[in-house]
Amino acid sequence: MSALVGVDVGGTFTDVVLLEDGAVRTSKVPSDVVDQSNGFLGGLEAAQVDHGSVQAVVHGTTVATNALIERKGARVGIITTAGFRDILELRRRDRVTIYGLGGTFSPIVPRDLRLEVKERMAADGTVVTPLDTGQVRDAGAQLVEAEVDAVAVIFLHSYLNPEHERAAAAELGRHWPDLTVITSSEVLPVYGEFERTSTTAISAYVQPLMASYLSRLKDGLRVRGYERDLLVVQSNGGLADSSVAGRLAANTVLSGPAAGVVAANHLGQAAGFSNVITADMGGTSLDTAIIKGGRLLLKAQTTIDFGMPLALPMLDIQTVGAGGGSIARVGDDRILTVGPDSAGARPGPACYGHGGTHPTITDANLILGRLGEASPLGSESSVRLHLDLAVAAVRTKVAEPLGLSVVDAALAIVEVANLNTAGAIRLQSVEKGLDPREFALVSFGGAGPLHAAALVEELQMRAAVVPLFPGITSAFGCIMSDFRHDLSETVNVDLDDLDEKAIAAVYDRHRVAGTDLLGQEGISPTMVTVTYGADLLYDGQTYNLSVSLPSHQPTRNQFREAFDAAYSARFGYTLQNSVRIMNLTTTAFGARPRLDMGAIASAILPPDGSVKARSYREVHLRSGAREVPVYARFDIPIGATFPGPAVVDQGDSTLFLDEDHLAVVDTLGSIVVTRN
Repeated sequence: MSALVGVDVGGTFTDVVLLEDGAVRTSKVPSDVVDQSNGFLGGLEAAQVDHGSVQAVVHGTTVATNALIERKGARVGIITTAGFRDILELRRRDRVTIYGLGGTFSPIVPRDLRLEVKERMAADGTVVTPLDTGQVRDAGAQLVEAEVDAVAVIFLHSYLNPEHERAAAAELGRHWPDLTVITSSEVLPVYGEFERTSTTAISAYVQPLMASYLSRLKDGLRVRGYERDLLVVQSNGGLADSSVAGRLAANTVLSGPAAGVVAANHLGQAAGFSNVITADMGGTSLDTAIIKGGRLLLKAQTTIDFGMPLALPMLDIQTVGAGGGSIARVGDDRILTVGPDSAGARPGPACYGHGGTHPTITDANLILGRLGEASPLGSESSVRLHLDLAVAAVRTKVAEPLGLSVVDAALAIVEVANLNTAGAIRLQSVEKGLDPREFALVSFGGAGPLHAAALVEELQMRAAVVPLFPGITSAFGCIMSDFRHDLSETVNVDLDDLDEKAIAAVYDRHRVAGTDLLGQEGISPTMVTVTYGADLLYDGQTYNLSVSLPSHQPTRNQFREAFDAAYSARFGYTLQNSVRIMNLTTTAFGARPRLDMGAIASAILPPDGSVKARSYREVHLRSGAREVPVYARFDIPIGATFPGPAVVDQGDSTLFLDEDHLAVVDTLGSIVVTRN
């Protein structure tokens, strides 16, 4: 017997799914914010995992994310070209407050740890000034004396000629073999000095922590009898083994939410929707992403914090502070706000009974009856929700300051949260020229299904798809993900001067490198698929548009046609200007066995029969209080249809079906909600 395990660590809960011989076991335990490995291993124990029978453990983690947001990464030094030590602070001459002179910025590498050495490459990659290895050695000694954990070597124009960076890294390795050394030509071999410097610095900042965490986790698994490798979800939605993820740690900054997007794509298409917007609402935040025509949308760069761009391919995921634990408060102006700060896992919402006193979205849903007081908290079935604590928190912090009843205050909290969420989705889609009315919503996370019907109504979307296990969908997404590695290289050529053979040679080199990397992870060449793309712009422009290409031997016309189509789709018109190819991009996929969610649903849900409520409870709606049916999720057969208002309870999440909505269970066990 062999089993698959997916583990997703969130800000509030750690979710585990175990698949073994068609059977499913799940667990949801509180995350350990100090050491995620404790929640990880605790979740495996709660799911009663037999480690010796496990074929693969796949992990979505927020270790790198948290290190950046909380500024708790490694102590990093930078060795760079003479005259360029201040790139991190000069940035793009932007300001913290666009229309003011206030605000402060502190780079993740302080100035005294950014050292210069004598060397210089020209813009065409030729050597202007040879590398002074003696200065590299002196800079290394100074940084080691300053007790740095890692050194980032970042030289001007190294994306065209990495010779000096490699020589500097080799010199440091000879004298300090245990020192972590990262070069920008390995992390991001593309043009853009500030973005390349920032990305390499971020990689060095999180790499020691990520490598240590994965090593600690593998040791814990080995002690429990698991001898295989640990797989990690990357920000691009693909997998890498732990050795690659530990070395290229910056690729895991969006590891956690990426797995959920992969699962949402699979489930949305199975429900008949190729255009999907995902809404992963957990205890701390809401993550949204767009899937167009069954393709995951990627972005070439994101900004972790002001002045901290990360220029690596990643899923286009937007995060807002709207989770179940988001705190509601009334300001001095008597305006109600919800989020972005959260009560987290400890103490959590007031109703958890762990000492929290701030009212949250979860407290509001409990007061409104959309959550039941007897609902268990994750896998800790002994912990219950406390209505009296929720009422006390909402009354003192929201209802009394606004002169509202407790129920009206709870309705207001949920309404504000829904509007915040709808606004984030609307902004993300409209700025890409997309209409949310042409999309379905895949709503998951522990808190997501409570708000799915309201978002469909507010945004006039086609439907909402709520997965069979909404609270642990991201853990399922870990298991559904394929291996993936992205490669890029700057060429910076005018399309009219294109050497098609030279372009094909770059793509061939990428293909070999990607296939070799997948081979190191145990993927046979027959399971490898390679796709090709490029970043282009009109002459005189600054920002690229990414396009897909039909093969590794694209013609000049294919480049132009792909760019014109992408530009027209984005801006509504094209120009007659000449086009420049900036970067060539290649993606190598390594396929893994498909997960049959239909078989899982058939094994869990009744084959047929009517929908019968287990109980009824009072739920407060916009139109007033009503006794509504409460269904147990795993009592509802495939193909069943039932109207709202209704509540569907299960261990990992709760679905609230509002008035004038209809629910249908599809063949994968997902509940598809439409406006009736």
